[in-house]
Amino acid sequence: MMLMGWMLATALPAAAGGLTATETRWLRGAAPVLADAEARGLPLDIVVQPQPTTGLAPLALGFVDGRCKFVLSMRANPESEATLERLPPGREDAALELMAAHEVAHCERHVQGAWHGRPPGADAATDPERREEAWADLAGLAWIQARRPADYAALHAWLVAERQRDRLPGGAHDTLDWVDAAASGLDAASPLAAAAALWARVAAAAR
Repeated sequence: MMLMGWMLATALPAAAGGLTATETRWLRGAAPVLADAEARGLPLDIVVQPQPTTGLAPLALGFVDGRCKFVLSMRANPESEATLERLPPGREDAALELMAAHEVAHCERHVQGAWHGRPPGADAATDPERREEAWADLAGLAWIQARRPADYAALHAWLVAERQRDRLPGGAHDTLDWVDAAASGLDAASPLAAAAALWARVAAAAR
């Protein structure tokens, strides 16, 4: 695996930095979120997997020895290009930011020692992985509400379509209960706080 600071990864041309054009595109789209994470002092490293990674999620978050790993698995991985092709036309960067904000939200939960923690009133029977994915989706929407409010409706619709693809009811990525509840947007004054309140409210009723 190749580890690098995000500033290096996004600044170097693909050939010079050993990155493919696809990896560079994802990292440049995610750059505002990664810059914000760095400014807030999150222990976040970028990991670009150089080996073929067919079958893996193109973007994922790991947590090793107290540090978050923002992992790109894109080589010989058709899903990396397929995901780019499904991005909403004209709002590709916004969608990449939402995905990056989703992963950074996972990082924050790990760093805070809150991973798999339940919000107040949450049903203990709900899969904790599902709750974490739901929180990360809402955190991604909160980022869009705060940074790109004009794109919120389009990005929400795109996220709904992504969560409907190959949906497994009750599975870890079955977050539609939460995403649907955010259809009308989040409080513009405090989108992250509004997302947290919505996460808790839906978690209390989720099955």
